[in-house]
Amino acid sequence: MSRLGLAGMVLVLAATGCAGRDFTRPQPESLSLGKTTEAEVRHRFGDPYRGGTTIKNGETMKTLSYAYATGASSLAGGVTPSRGQGFYFWNGVLVGHDFTSSFDQDRTDFDASKVQQIKKGETTEAGVVGLFGRPQGAYTYPLIPDKGDRAIVYLYHQTKGSAFNLKFYQQLLVVTLDGNGLVKDSQFTSAGQR
Repeated sequence: MSRLGLAGMVLVLAATGCAGRDFTRPQPESLSLGKTTEAEVRHRFGDPYRGGTTIKNGETMKTLSYAYATGASSLAGGVTPSRGQGFYFWNGVLVGHDFTSSFDQDRTDFDASKVQQIKKGETTEAGVVGLFGRPQGAYTYPLIPDKGDRAIVYLYHQTKGSAFNLKFYQQLLVVTLDGNGLVKDSQFTSAGQR
């Protein structure tokens, strides 16, 4: 499953109505990259909605995805409420996690027009957080290319419309930071129609 695979899975859940088991977003400090194990995540969250594998930078990782959507009521603009949490494991330990939600109480939408303000070698992690707010995830190698770096993640997806006229939208921003906390790279992708 790719990084956008989680968002895609939640979009499908949202399209089909109520599905998955509701869960609360974990506090980022409760997840330790390079230390938290799959067994600890399963103990805390229970069985995932879906498990799989993904290959990134030549390494195979195990994925666990938790998702919940309800078709009971739509949010402003006709968006179907849904949330998803992805976990990525390499050599038995957590190397990445990301969260997305279109529920009002923990919505992860962000202003993509600010991406151009990120400057490689100049913008700090605090500067990125100042632009986009609290990150919705974190990645380390092999989800990003270099072993000494880490990345903060912003992820959002939404589903709008009826079963016969669905519109999907997703956006992902991965900001890689060097050992000094300066932006080394930023990758933004979006797909679908808002």
